[in-house]
Amino acid sequence: MDASVSSSAAVSSNEVRQRLPQKPDQPQQVRSVEEARQAVVELNAAEEHKDESQRKTFGRTPNGTVFTVPTTHDMVSQLFSPTEPKNVGDIVVSVILLLHILPVFVLPTSFSIPLYAVVYLLWRAAYNGGIGFVLWHQSNYNALIEWTKRTGIFQDPAKGKNQYARWYPTIKREMETKIPKDYKFDEAPIEYNTWLLFRRVVDLILMADFISYCCFAAACGGRPDGEHAVLTTGRWVLGWALILFNLWVKLDAHRVVKDFAWYWGDFFFLIDQELTFDGVFELAPHPMYSVGYAGYYGISFLAASYKVLFISIVAHAAQFAFLLLVENPHIEKTYNPIPPRQPAREPSPPPGQSLTNSGELDPYATTANAADYEQPSHIRDMIGFENLDLHRTSDVTAILLQAYLYSMAFFTPATFFWQFFFVTNAALWRLWYSIGIGYILDRQSKRKRWTRHYLKWGETTEEAWRQWKGIYHLSMTMCYASFLAASYKMYALPPNWEYGASLLRHVLGAGLILLQLWTVISIYDSLGEFGWFFGDFFFERGPKLTYDGIYRFLNNPERVIGLAGVWGFALITWSKAIFFLAALSHGLTLCFIQFVERPHMHKRYGSHLRGASGVKKNFIRSLPPPLQKWQSNVDQTIEEAAERLDVFLEEARPRIAALIARLAQNTRNVFQRYPSRINVTRLAAPKNLASFDPKDYSLDILNRPASAALTPSAAKTSGREGLMARQPSYRGPMMLEYGEPLRVKWTAPLHHSKRDWVGLYMIADNSDKSITRVSSQGRWIATTKGNYESARADQGILVSDRQLIKWEGDTKHDRGTPLVEGEIEFSGDKYWWTTGVFELRYHHDGMHNVMARSRPFEVTIGRYDDQDVQMRLGSPGGVDSVRSAVETALLPIVRNCFDRDPEIAPHDAEEAFGGRVERDGKFANRVVFAVWQMFGIELAPAVVKADGNVRNLAWRIVNAKQVLAPYSMASNTPSTPDEENEKVLS
Repeated sequence: MDASVSSSAAVSSNEVRQRLPQKPDQPQQVRSVEEARQAVVELNAAEEHKDESQRKTFGRTPNGTVFTVPTTHDMVSQLFSPTEPKNVGDIVVSVILLLHILPVFVLPTSFSIPLYAVVYLLWRAAYNGGIGFVLWHQSNYNALIEWTKRTGIFQDPAKGKNQYARWYPTIKREMETKIPKDYKFDEAPIEYNTWLLFRRVVDLILMADFISYCCFAAACGGRPDGEHAVLTTGRWVLGWALILFNLWVKLDAHRVVKDFAWYWGDFFFLIDQELTFDGVFELAPHPMYSVGYAGYYGISFLAASYKVLFISIVAHAAQFAFLLLVENPHIEKTYNPIPPRQPAREPSPPPGQSLTNSGELDPYATTANAADYEQPSHIRDMIGFENLDLHRTSDVTAILLQAYLYSMAFFTPATFFWQFFFVTNAALWRLWYSIGIGYILDRQSKRKRWTRHYLKWGETTEEAWRQWKGIYHLSMTMCYASFLAASYKMYALPPNWEYGASLLRHVLGAGLILLQLWTVISIYDSLGEFGWFFGDFFFERGPKLTYDGIYRFLNNPERVIGLAGVWGFALITWSKAIFFLAALSHGLTLCFIQFVERPHMHKRYGSHLRGASGVKKNFIRSLPPPLQKWQSNVDQTIEEAAERLDVFLEEARPRIAALIARLAQNTRNVFQRYPSRINVTRLAAPKNLASFDPKDYSLDILNRPASAALTPSAAKTSGREGLMARQPSYRGPMMLEYGEPLRVKWTAPLHHSKRDWVGLYMIADNSDKSITRVSSQGRWIATTKGNYESARADQGILVSDRQLIKWEGDTKHDRGTPLVEGEIEFSGDKYWWTTGVFELRYHHDGMHNVMARSRPFEVTIGRYDDQDVQMRLGSPGGVDSVRSAVETALLPIVRNCFDRDPEIAPHDAEEAFGGRVERDGKFANRVVFAVWQMFGIELAPAVVKADGNVRNLAWRIVNAKQVLAPYSMASNTPSTPDEENEKVLS
């Protein structure tokens, strides 16, 4: 940043709003980031009422600098529009693109196809891999900004240090030429200049990526032999339709997000303003990456080449990987901040249970208002491989039934009988999944029949909910497993993949299967466990009805794309039976939505339901006015017909029920009459180490040893030794408390390498004392700041290069040795979150040569006394006493596990954990390990998140100790053979 900007006094947001409109080229530093955000919001809101040509956009940097964001244009306009100013960079990019195009007309096809395939894949790797790598480091470590600051590339060589001084005039001229208005290179924030430099590289990569793809398609293109003219015409019409649709998607997306988001501007600075995400953003999620690649498939149709189609699929998959690994985490971090700390919660028993007068958990008591819980308690999910639990009945049953079904499908012959059997089995499971489950939900919606059954037998709504989830999960699993088994039985490999449309069918089928998988994952992400299992059928109060995720675009995704996969299998198998199953599945799903979901949603949410989805609104807006009116009349007719059908079914239901009852009675009569049963290591050269004396290096741990209560020394004595025998006769490792930040002082020669570093290792990992041969796994800290590319290397530096004198012998005659010292601290992700014996190693010049080692130290977790727990529980008020003691022992450990961060670490037992504990599972994992070591109680990380504070967690531990008391090894089993003999003799 310019010196005049960075050195100016910070001002209030009101002053910013007054200064910037008069002097838009001068950024203003605001007192706080929140004031900067508010100022940018108000400045941009004021600009909304101005004419497009006079409107300005304001942004802010991460440190709170507010500035005018100059107007820029898209890459195509910048390169090829004659109205836009040109610079040397545009000429270079144009020449590179021209060099990509020329070989199409010069080289033979047999050579140009592999050449362009390699060139395109390299550019695609540069796009998704290279740009993704840079943006990921920028998002997590601010890498590009740190690089520009370290090199001074944007600083005037006459005013400051610039490692690329000869390029300074060129960079300045290039940038100011492209942006003639509201931009001065020397006064713009360093974040904005870095973004401009980054987008010039992006322009080259994106344009070369697209041009090389088009050249590859041109080299592969042609008309297949014997293709009918009608098929050729259809192929070209569909191809150009997809290309034009792709063009509209890109243009409409750029209209909404502008250059700022197009070039990932929010990785560098932020623009706070209200945007209306209409148009293509109501059509599909992430339209530039999803439907925005429709043109690739259009070009594949024009080229009539499977090579082009497969390379398009690879490119699309790489783009989705870029989205999942780079963009989505950054969007989540930037636009979905961690919620504020929740107020402290009082400890409460699990739903459906209560405490006795002494505070103990009564497993046989149920609360009177158990049926009135607003939502079910949520700790463990059921959906997903990561939630598979072999101790849960529903999971084990689903696995065994699938294993039985798939074994039969694999080991039985593909005869007509077995094919008929598996198709019939799949049809029956689909009928049960849609009609049977639909009937249960309909009765639950109207009469609470499922819940009433469990309340009748003394159970709770929680138990009814758990049992329902198990049945629904098993039904859904077997429905799709039986369909897969039937598809396997009906499938046969094509004898010739190149004949007809065999290969195309498999590609389209696989695409439809992936579309259904994505739809299912998106639905689950939007609804969560509660919505996935129709929680609002069971609990009167649930989450508020919202339309986010995939529901922003479709009211009922299951209606269309939710069953795309079954049609994909039908295409792949090309079997009439599978087409029948797909049609049956789709028809029954539509009936389920119409007759089960829709009435319940209208009854539950009423006027809050949305009329038209985002896709439908876009489609209607694109129609001419006469067609819009006709479409409205059609919708009204369909709704009236659906209402008449509902009335008819309501009137017919009693007669149908009576008919079913008569059939059941006749069946019973028949059965009564006829009874029957149906490492790599880097080392410095010896000559580079000759001038350094290892005696001048040292590492000292500044932490205080753990108290006796936390060390395991008490377990090493039985009380029968003499006093001298109880004292260690050797200098053992220092004992440190689990999670306590490790503070270290290092000493080195005055002229030591600035790239020296200190690593933390388990002592058993390195047998060589002079060379480190194992990776530190990120647990290392530099001794001096600013000497490594990664900013993470400097995290933990407290003091660096403080001079001192080392005296040896007589101070009158010895002038001493000049040394330097510093202090560093290992904490957080640079800490070993386990128990054991460790050591620190001082390394030379970024290498693995060890110059000094610390004294070994042991990280311990003191074991809580089980016998004390038993004694306290047996006394009056024992539960409260034990819980208080557990809280006292647990609180400091939990604070250590939360890195002693004031945003999440509680100050007392009642204070709630911060929001990051819910989002980042590492904190809960640390607490789980500590609880296991201290109390011998194994908890799931989700339990720590659900409890939310130390008091609730202590309450859970005490109750777990009560339940497990009969099986406690500490209270019943002697720890040594001598103690066992003593008990026998007594």
